[in-house]
Amino acid sequence: MTETRLRTFTHLAGYCLATLFIASLAFQNLRYGFYSLFYLAAGMALLTLAGAGYTFVCRRHQLSAPGHLAILAALNCGLIAAMYTMSTPGISHWSMPLILLNLLILPLRQGLILSLLLFMALAAFLLVRQPFQETVTVMTGALALITIGALYIWHYNHMAQSAEDLAITDPVTGAHNARFLDETLQKEISRAIATGHSLSVVTLAIDYADEVEDLHGKPGMQTLFRDVTQHLFGVIRAGDTLYTLNESEFFLILPFTPEEGVRVIAERIRRTIAEHNWAMVGKATVSLGCTTRGSGDTRTDTLRKRASLALEEARKRGADSIWFLPGDAAGS
Repeated sequence: MTETRLRTFTHLAGYCLATLFIASLAFQNLRYGFYSLFYLAAGMALLTLAGAGYTFVCRRHQLSAPGHLAILAALNCGLIAAMYTMSTPGISHWSMPLILLNLLILPLRQGLILSLLLFMALAAFLLVRQPFQETVTVMTGALALITIGALYIWHYNHMAQSAEDLAITDPVTGAHNARFLDETLQKEISRAIATGHSLSVVTLAIDYADEVEDLHGKPGMQTLFRDVTQHLFGVIRAGDTLYTLNESEFFLILPFTPEEGVRVIAERIRRTIAEHNWAMVGKATVSLGCTTRGSGDTRTDTLRKRASLALEEARKRGADSIWFLPGDAAGS
């Protein structure tokens, strides 16, 4: 289940359960003749039902649906206004499920702020209307509810972010993996088309990777791969992104970089790697294939294929080589 679908399901469940709970309060108050509380509960039930409808309509955009804040702010303001205008102390207990709904539906920061505002309004109301001991008991429970709910939501968000990071990050090197490459590259292509700026990419591979693994084993190759990755992080500029394609190849996206720039960066990478003395392996070299987006390049596969062809051409000329294929021509 995707994050959007999961949030849609939990938001729908939260709103529907809240609607059932508040509707039961409404009918109970109607039964006993508390008409003001009936009208309040009926209005709140309509708002939560509207929230369920909004969730269904915007089910494809639940990660950024601003309408939830307006609906829950109205619910909170309505309850606060009712507490101060009605002479029914028991209405303060309605704030407990509303606190949970705030934290469940809204982003953590917004939900926490709204719940704390409700908590402060509730504290002021109880201090005026209720004995001090009862006020302390209710407020302790409300504060515990806010704390536990916020900690749970924070833990969930942290776990979700960790899972996302693991899905797009190579566990050996810490660089982004190929899953994340096409998405980012397409965004950079679209930005380059919109702004008219240059975009270059580089495919580079460690030379004689199979021989290195035969001589130094799998641990030696993984150590070299990890160390080269960290070296590349130090060489590339802020804004450039690095990806691992397999255990010996890398891909670089270089926004705002024309042909002259990518040639300079590729040469810097080639030279610094060749001059470095690598742990367990000693000397190592890389071959690099470079290209710059042409006016007709609108798809990721076009740039990736041309960069791969440039890498093949570089390897034909021997190890420790660079080759550039321009976007609007067949060769260089």
